[in-house]
Parts: sequence; structure tokens; C-alpha cells
Amino acid sequence: MSKDLSNYRKSYEKQELLESNCPENPMEFFQTWFINADNSNMVDESNAMNIASIGIDGFPKNRVVLLKKYTWEGFIFYTNYNSEKGKAIAANNNVCLSFFWPALEQQIIIKGKAELLAENLSDGYFESRPDGSKLGAWASNQSSVISSREELDNNLKDFENKFKSKEIERPKYWGGYLVKPISIEFWQGRPNRMHDRIRYTLEEDFSWKIERLAP
Repeated sequence: MSKDLSNYRKSYEKQELLESNCPENPMEFFQTWFINADNSNMVDESNAMNIASIGIDGFPKNRVVLLKKYTWEGFIFYTNYNSEKGKAIAANNNVCLSFFWPALEQQIIIKGKAELLAENLSDGYFESRPDGSKLGAWASNQSSVISSREELDNNLKDFENKFKSKEIERPKYWGGYLVKPISIEFWQGRPNRMHDRIRYTLEEDFSWKIERLAP
């Protein structure tokens, strides 16, 4: 089975990205772009981001997770620490995050180091989740092989009974990561594939070097 995709083309013409519009700190720039995407009625799940890690098998792997908070320090997401991505991060905490908003012809690529979030912060976020999501964190041994969907549903029922009329506490194997960026690239689509690419790189004195990259 084959399909010729060579004629799939789109001209990117909505915006431009110039150095004169770039603030000194990329987190400020990220906030501007993110708020714009979040307020756009053309973007679904503006906080959906791809995270790439190096697996313990030596292969890189990408998957989509949800950004739950960003601060001046970096980007926060939550997962099962025993999952494939959790084990990968434990072995090598160099990761890459990326956001792609096709409707805005924009993407952001972030290289950084993932660190475990403080337990009290993971507790606080877990408490804010709906009960169904809390129980799901208990019921799913994320990334492990299971025999059937029925096994998963039965696990959920077991934990529904266990926590019936009780507070659903956070499993110790579930929590957050803070990704501290060392480089952030902002990409704006432009006509004729002459895209704008501006990269911020963290310097030893914690200032940010701003460079334009060829498309």
C-alpha cells in the first residue's frame, strides 16, 4: 500500500517572527504565544505537548501529554513514575518538549532536564483532579502488558470499592515533573518555506542568548 504525498503543500502566510519582537526571557515569549493559542477558537487543547525521551532500550520515543503549569523555572506535567517515560527519565533526564499549533502556523521546541516535582506540589494537583482520574491513577499500571480491557475495568472497580466513602490519596508512584529548559526555539511558518526560527539558549550566567536559525 502506498500513497504519493509529494504534492501535499501549504503556504504559511499568517505571521512573521522578528528579533525586534523577542523579549529577553523566552518564558515571557512562551506565555505570549501560549495565551494567544489558548484564546484562539481554532486551537484544540492548546496545552497538548509532545515529550521525547531516550528509552532504556536506547531508542527515542515521543508521546503527547498535557502541560499542567508553566512558571519562570519551566514546564510541569504529571504521570506515573513507573511508566515507560518515567523509567526513561530516571535513566536519562534529558527530554524535548514541543507544541504545534497548525492553525497559527507556530511551533515551539524545548530542550531541557526533567526533575521530580516536590511531593507537596504533586499532592496539591492530585487533590484537584476528579475522582475518576484519581482512581485511574491507581487502577492502571501504566505501560505494563495486560491481558484484556476487562482486566483494566476490573482493577478500576476494585479501587472504587477500596476508596468508597474514603479520601483518594495520591499513589507514591504518581506525580509531577518540572522540565527546566536549556533551549527554547520559536518557529513561525512563512511563505516559500523561508520560515522564521528564533532560538534562545541558556548561558552560564543564566542569561539567554538569542539567535536566528536558517529554516
